Amino acid sequence: MRDAQPKAIQLADYQAPAYEVTDTHLKFELNDGYTQVHSVLTLKQVGDGNELVLNGQDLELLSIRLDGNELTTDDYVLGDETLTLSGLGASHTLEISTQIYPEKNTALEGLYRSGGMYCTQCEAEGFRRITYYPDRPDVMSVFTTEIIADAEQFPVLLSNGNPVSEKTEDGKKHVVWHDPHKKPAYLFALVAGDLQVRDDHFTTCSGREVLLRIFVEPQNVDKTEYALDALKRSMRWDEEVYGREYDLDIFMIVAVDDFNMGAMENKGLNIFNSSCVLANPATATDAAYQRIEAIVAHEYFHNWSGNRVTCRDWFQLSLKEGFTVFRDACFSADMNSSTVKRIEDASMLRTVQFAEDGGPMAHPVQPDSYIEISNFYTVTIYEKGAEIVRMLHKILGAEGFRKGSDLYFERHDGQAVTINDFVQAMEDANGVDLSQFRLWYKQSGTPVVEVLTQYDHAAERLTINLRQSTPDTPGQTNKKPLWIPVQLGFIAHSGEDIEVRPDQPDFWTEESQVLHFREAEQTFSFGGVIEEPVVSLFRDFSAPVRINYQHSQSALRFMLQHDSDGFNRWDAGQQLMLHWIELAEKGRFKLVKEDIAALHSVISDESLDPAMVAYLLALPSEAYIAETRKSYDPVAIHNGREQVLSEVAEALIEDFKACYERLNVPAEYQPAPADMARRSLKNLALSYWARASSDGIEAAKAQFKSADNMTDQMAALRVLVTCADQAEAQEALNAFYEQWKHDSLVVNQWLTVQCGSSRLGSPDHIEKMLEHEAFDWRNPNKVRSVIGAFANQALCHFHSENGRGYRLLADAVIRLNASNPQIASRLLTPLTRWKRLVPSQSHLMKAELQRIMDSGSLSKDVYEVVSKSLV
Repeated sequence: MRDAQPKAIQLADYQAPAYEVTDTHLKFELNDGYTQVHSVLTLKQVGDGNELVLNGQDLELLSIRLDGNELTTDDYVLGDETLTLSGLGASHTLEISTQIYPEKNTALEGLYRSGGMYCTQCEAEGFRRITYYPDRPDVMSVFTTEIIADAEQFPVLLSNGNPVSEKTEDGKKHVVWHDPHKKPAYLFALVAGDLQVRDDHFTTCSGREVLLRIFVEPQNVDKTEYALDALKRSMRWDEEVYGREYDLDIFMIVAVDDFNMGAMENKGLNIFNSSCVLANPATATDAAYQRIEAIVAHEYFHNWSGNRVTCRDWFQLSLKEGFTVFRDACFSADMNSSTVKRIEDASMLRTVQFAEDGGPMAHPVQPDSYIEISNFYTVTIYEKGAEIVRMLHKILGAEGFRKGSDLYFERHDGQAVTINDFVQAMEDANGVDLSQFRLWYKQSGTPVVEVLTQYDHAAERLTINLRQSTPDTPGQTNKKPLWIPVQLGFIAHSGEDIEVRPDQPDFWTEESQVLHFREAEQTFSFGGVIEEPVVSLFRDFSAPVRINYQHSQSALRFMLQHDSDGFNRWDAGQQLMLHWIELAEKGRFKLVKEDIAALHSVISDESLDPAMVAYLLALPSEAYIAETRKSYDPVAIHNGREQVLSEVAEALIEDFKACYERLNVPAEYQPAPADMARRSLKNLALSYWARASSDGIEAAKAQFKSADNMTDQMAALRVLVTCADQAEAQEALNAFYEQWKHDSLVVNQWLTVQCGSSRLGSPDHIEKMLEHEAFDWRNPNKVRSVIGAFANQALCHFHSENGRGYRLLADAVIRLNASNPQIASRLLTPLTRWKRLVPSQSHLMKAELQRIMDSGSLSKDVYEVVSKSLV
C-alpha cells in the first residue's frame, strides 16, 4: 500500500546488472503457517560497479552470509523492497535465509497456498516475495531446488527441470530438482500438494522420449485427457513449423484453482488456472476446449519464445508474448478453421484493443514507462504485438519469416534480449530494411486509413488513394507514417475474384496480394480491370487499423454472399448490421427484402462451414458497437440491438427452425472441429428461433433437459435466461446449480450466464450473487464470473442511470485493492472509458474513479490506472 505517489520506471534508465548469478541453490522448508527459504547464490561481476541490489517484498530476513561470513546490519542496507550490498569483489557466494507466510498471501504472487496446495506465480515480479534476489529478467541462472515437506500431506513436490533425488526421513519428504538451462527468476516454479497425475509420452523429432505429466486434485483426473492431447499436438507442430524441439526429459502441467492469470510458462513446470486446462464433455463447452488447446499451445511454445530466449527487461514483454500469441494463433488456425480463428482474433482486437488504444492507458507495444508492470499485461502487448508479428510474416512471406525466426533462436539462445534484436534477425535473414516497420512497436494508438477509389471505364483502370494517420495518445503526438500491408482483392459482378496487379510492382507482393503502403498518402493504379469491381480491402485483417471507406448497402450484401476472403465476408455483414442498429436507435429500422434475401442465402448454403455461418449471422456485440462511436449511449445501443435481433429472428423464423432441426441430430460428443462447428450454428439458430417463437423456447427446454454435453446444456440455459419468462428461467438456473454445485468450474459458468445477462444482471442480482455460497472474493475466477461479467457484458445494467452499477464496481475495486491488487486493477477497465459516454453517465463514472482515488492507500496497480484515467 502506498501513501506517496509512486515513481514511474523508464525504459531510458535501463542499466545492465553489475552481477550475474551463475548458480542458484534454493531450499524450501514448508511448515504449517510459515515457510523458510534458504538460498545460495554464486555471484560473478559482469558489469560496472561493485554494488548488488536484491529485491524483496513482505519477507522476514533471518540471516545473510557472504563467502561463509555472517553479516550484520552494518554490512548491508535493508530498504522497504531492497537489500543492498556494496563494495563487493569479482565473485562471491551469498547465502540468505528468509521466512514467508504463504497462507496469508492473498495477492497470489510469489509462493502462496491454494486450498491444500502450495504453488508459485513469479511473473512478473513475484520471486521477490520468496527471497531476496536480483528479480529482473536479464539475470539468468542455473537453478537447483530442494523442497522439504510433510510426506503424508504433500506427497508431490515439484520444481523446474529434471528430478535429481527423492527420499523420506522422519516423516519429511525431500526432493531435489535441477534445471540445466539458465533462466530468470520469473520462470521459477514450485508446487507441493496431494495430487494425482496423468502420464503420457512424446517422441521428439530426434527420437528422444519425453515424459508428459499433468498433476491435478483427485476429483479432476478425468478432465486431463484433452490437455495432454493438445500438448502433444503443440509439440509436434512446433517441430514441424519452427524446427523447435523440447529440451528436457520431462514436461509438467499443474492445475490450480486460485490463479490471477490463465497460465504460466515456467520452464518445464507450467502452472495453469484450472479453468484453462481441465475439460470433459459433461463440464466444458466447446469454447472451453478451444481455449484449453490455445493456452496449452501458448505456454508450451514459450519454451523457446520466452524461456530459451527471454526478455532483457519488462519493456520488452511483447518480445515473448506478442510472438507467442502469433504462434499459438497459427497453431489454432491449423488445428481448426483458419477463417473462424481470424475472425475471433480480429473481433477481439477491434473491440478491446482498439478501445485500449483510445483510452487513458494507451501505450506502445514497447512502452516507454510504467509504474506497475502487472498493468502492462494488456491486449496491446499481447494481441497487437501478435498482429505486428503477423504483418512481418505477410511482408517477408512464410519462407522469409522462418529464416528470420531460425536466426533469432540460433543467435540469442540462452540470452535475455530486446524487441529490436528480434526485428534485426528478421532483417539480417532476409536482407530487408525494417527501420520504418519498427515504428509499430514505438507508436501507440490505432492508425486510421482513409480510402478513395475511382474507376475509369474507358481506360479499364482502377485507382486507389490511401491516406494514413494515427491519433494523438497520452504522451505521443505527431505520429510518423507506418509500413502498412494492405491485402486486397477485386470482386467481379459474377462473384469471382479478378486477378489484380498494380502498376507499381515495387509496392506489391504477388504471393500474398499485398500492397505496401508506406507514406502518409499514396495512390496505386491497376490496369486491365474490365469492369468496375467491388473492392475488398484489408483481407485477412492484414493490419490492425481502422478503415474509412464507405461501401454501399448493396455492395455489403454482395460481399456478405460472395467475398472469397472469409474475414471480409464476415466484416461486410458486421457493417450491414451496424447500420441496422444505428437506424433502430433512431426509430427508422425495417429489415428490407434484400437484407432478408442475403441472410437467407447464408443460412441455407450448406456448403459453407457451419461455424463460419454462425459468425456471419451473429450481430456485433454491444461493446464493439460502442467502440465504433466517438461517444455513445449504452442503453440506446442495447435497445437498438435488441430490436434488430428480434426483427431478424421473426423474418427468418422458418430458416432458423429448419437449421436447428437439421443440425440437432443425436451423436456422441466429440471436441472435433466439424462437430464444434455444427453445434455453434445449431445453438445460434436456437437462440434466434426462441426469440421469435414459443416453439423455440420449448425446444430450448428440451435441449436443456436432454443435453449430454455442457456446450448444448449451457447454450440452452442461456436461451432460457434470455427468452423464457422469468419463472422458467429461474427454474432452469436452480436446476443447473443443483446438478453442478459441487464442480467449481461449472458453477463459474452458471455465475457468468446470469451476471452477464442483459435480462438478469441488475445491480440487485449482482449483490445477491456476491452473497451466494458459490462466490468467494479470494478466488479470481469467481470475481471475474460475477463482477467482470456484470461490468463487461450486462452493459445496460452496468450503465444504469443512477450510477449504481459504477458504484458496485468501484466498491469491488476498493475491496480487492488491499487483498489482490492485480485483480483490482484489471477490473477497473470499464471505468476508464468515462470520457466517451454521454454526459449523463460520464460524470457518474468519473465520480466513482475519484472515490477510488480518495479511498485511502492504493496499490501501485490501482493507483496507476485510476490516476491516468482521471487526467
